[in-house]
Amino acid sequence: MLFQLIIGGTASGILYSLIAMGFSLLWQTSQTINFAQGDFVAASAFIMLISYSMFHFPYLLSLILTLIVAAFILGFIFKKLIVQRILEKGLMSIICATIAMSLLIQNSIIFYSPESQNFPSLIREGTISIFNANLSFLDIFNIFFAIIIIVILQLFLQKTKIGKALKAVAQNRETANILGIDVPKMIMLAFIINAVLSVFAAILVSPIYAAKYNMGSALGLRAFYAAIIGGFNQMRGALLGGLLIGYIEVLTTGYITAEYSEAVILLIVIAVILLKPEGIWGTKEIWSKEL
Repeated sequence: MLFQLIIGGTASGILYSLIAMGFSLLWQTSQTINFAQGDFVAASAFIMLISYSMFHFPYLLSLILTLIVAAFILGFIFKKLIVQRILEKGLMSIICATIAMSLLIQNSIIFYSPESQNFPSLIREGTISIFNANLSFLDIFNIFFAIIIIVILQLFLQKTKIGKALKAVAQNRETANILGIDVPKMIMLAFIINAVLSVFAAILVSPIYAAKYNMGSALGLRAFYAAIIGGFNQMRGALLGGLLIGYIEVLTTGYITAEYSEAVILLIVIAVILLKPEGIWGTKEIWSKEL
């Protein structure tokens, strides 16, 4: 049972990590907290559904179209029309704006359908028995697919010229600007990467839990907890925080009761805020509103 719970926790946690890495990336580059982060996942899921189910495009073409639309609307437009105009008014303004955007996305999706929608999966459903534990094909696939996405992202940041420039902006925007890096373009790239991560999170989580207009609320909240626990200003912290949330969730459900999982997570979040406000892998920083 423990092995089965660990695999389930890893599958859930690594999805939270994908979304939390978006939180971290936006905070590092633009000091933006996006409370519509989970709803970006929901929006991506329904863009995919419209392309695949309504227009009957092939899965791969639907995914490519979803990536393009999400990158433009949830990346470029979101940064250009909302964040860039509001961030200079202070952090509270951007928080209120992203909460409003969250509600707007949810109510927009209701026009498509208020009911849960079956979502296409890259693999068939089923289970496999390992060490007397019944493991879901979807969970195993999600773990490996998410790992591939995370590795590709890290290789991009570590090995490419653009990735290194983005890392420089994330570490210190003033120094990056002095070195001749186009800081606004790198910040825009961060928003587009965040939108792409939302799409991949959507295609992994939706086949398991189905797509629904309010699915992003729980996902975004878990990812936010993960970013707090691991550290908002470190992507590796977001990865760690997501996995920890996943393990806490399944272990509490498996050995105690599902009703207590949220309480246990919140107690750990409060403990981290009190004992290490910057997160387990985070570093202390001074907030700046320059963008």
